[in-house]
Amino acid sequence: MNRELFGIFGDRAAFERFRSSDAFDRVFTGSSVTVGLRDPDRGTPGWTSSDERDGGFCVVWGEAYTPDDVAETNAARWLFDRYETAGRDALSALNGSYLVVLEPATGEEAIVATDPVRSRECFYTDTPGDRVFGTDAAAIGRTVSEPTVDREGVLEFLHLGVALGEKTALEELQRLPIDSVLTPSSVDSLDRFVYRPSEFDYAAELADRLERAFQRRSVLPGPAGVLLSAGFDSRIVLSRQPQIEHSYTVGAPEAREVRVARQLAEQYDATHTAFPPNERYLRPDDAKVQYSQGIKESLHIHHAGYTDEIDVGTMFHGLLSDTFFRGHFTAETTLDVLDKRIPTGRLDPDPDPVAELLETFGYSPDASAALADRTSFGVEPESYLRGAIADEVDACAPRADSVQNTLTCVGIANQPSVPFHTHLADQFITSFLATDRELIDWHLRTPPEHRTTETFLEACERLDDSVLQHRPPDRPHEGALLNEVERFVRRKTPLLESFQPPWPDRETLFDRYEFDQRFLADLEHVHDLPVRHKLRLVDLRSWLEFCDEAPNRSLPWLAQPAFTAD
Repeated sequence: MNRELFGIFGDRAAFERFRSSDAFDRVFTGSSVTVGLRDPDRGTPGWTSSDERDGGFCVVWGEAYTPDDVAETNAARWLFDRYETAGRDALSALNGSYLVVLEPATGEEAIVATDPVRSRECFYTDTPGDRVFGTDAAAIGRTVSEPTVDREGVLEFLHLGVALGEKTALEELQRLPIDSVLTPSSVDSLDRFVYRPSEFDYAAELADRLERAFQRRSVLPGPAGVLLSAGFDSRIVLSRQPQIEHSYTVGAPEAREVRVARQLAEQYDATHTAFPPNERYLRPDDAKVQYSQGIKESLHIHHAGYTDEIDVGTMFHGLLSDTFFRGHFTAETTLDVLDKRIPTGRLDPDPDPVAELLETFGYSPDASAALADRTSFGVEPESYLRGAIADEVDACAPRADSVQNTLTCVGIANQPSVPFHTHLADQFITSFLATDRELIDWHLRTPPEHRTTETFLEACERLDDSVLQHRPPDRPHEGALLNEVERFVRRKTPLLESFQPPWPDRETLFDRYEFDQRFLADLEHVHDLPVRHKLRLVDLRSWLEFCDEAPNRSLPWLAQPAFTAD
């Protein structure tokens, strides 16, 4: 990876046992922790920063902003000072998508802390004598002398596309939970991400907070670009960040999604580039798979094959705006129309959280049954997954006041699409709007019935009354129910064209470029599985090779004898 943080709760000699200092731009050593940092943009306003003093140091890795009412813009320097008087409470005022390593000069215990929603993963393992941690899961995995497969983590990844909770593909490798702190001997929970609904003007407040979040990000350097879809989330970013000069969309030039994205770019005076959905879009090569970290699908990194054609220093995106502002994980009531369930836009008063999350995560009973027949785990997938998701619901419930908010908390804590941001942030200075502290606070204070597309669009129109001049091609109406009805009618009426999906057809691309032969030639008996599940197999096997030079030796279930054909 281009950027990395690697550390150990130990001295410089302990650090050098695992990594050479030459691999990093700087190595910081305190009395109880040593950390190596590699980031070519360290010191850029709003980005990775550090501060070192007698007896301690602070590193803030990623995107971070200090409170608006302080003059200090170096996040590490501000946090170092604030921590001396406020302790861990100081973390509540730090803003952005980051990881903190702090060795207090006061002699207090060193910590590693995530941002409130774990948008930057921290992996760790306990080697004999020392706890090692870092941002690259494979690098931490390589410190394990004899890695063993984590059966539960692998099962969840293969069937859901995400390893739940703190699990990874290796038993010895863990990751920090949402909103937490790592110490030399413990993992401690914080209370920055706790739902506390209240009454206020939701749209007006969201508009004000969005505007301030955009203003904070105005310090990021240009030239800047945005990954632009025809949807709602990235367009408001394009509208409100004047430093954006370029926009990029993955899709065929004639696709409706691309045509609307091009219109949006013209509306806001940005150049537009459409990347054709060819072999590069789907190819699960090393440059893409490593960002899956062995816990999430590389499929979500839509732009990965085109990075060398993106000529900007800073990249914006609207990832997770649908989750934080528009209720992606909330459960709605539905209408049954000709065996099709159509959402009504009204909250389900008594949802089954496990069933809802299974569906939202994209679980496919038929595909999972076929996958189970071709693996040697000997587990009935749905019953196992129901138990695993129930555990996650129980883990997140103390942070929520209702089942609906618990659903969303589980979704945020286990968001499958984060590799999208992980890859971008390794290639560019990357803004993650949805993780702005004020916007997270809006999310936590707003009842789920008001975290809707309607509220979000009202807020956006307060900022820019022309933001909906070009509507998304699959949402021509203002009402969600009308859009779903038209989607259904178009699909069922022979003379009407169906709405085009926003992303390229992976089934067609997988076959066209003979990925079975290129990536699964030794596993011919899985060739009839759905493409998404085959890509997960490729992801997992490829990622494990980053950790172990002989994965088929230490993880034999991935080799052909571990599979049983029909």
